Amino acid sequence: MNREEKKQKIKDVINEIRPYLQNDGGDIELVEITDDFVVKVKLVGTCGCCPYKLMTLKDGIETALKNSVPEVKEVVSV
Repeated sequence: MNREEKKQKIKDVINEIRPYLQNDGGDIELVEITDDFVVKVKLVGTCGCCPYKLMTLKDGIETALKNSVPEVKEVVSV
């Protein structure tokens, strides 16, 4: 998979996760994918202020992205 295919796969995975967040009144916005594959996202709606935000980010979103695109180094909230 080349760099552009990896970036598209990251976007696809985020779009697969989105409905689960929306069911709880939240959402996710992709802000940036850096050259070294740090994925910057913004959790919005109820996800933005949820006490489990970090767990959702690391155990859910980051794990799903790393499973699909092993080059993902980290997912951070901005």
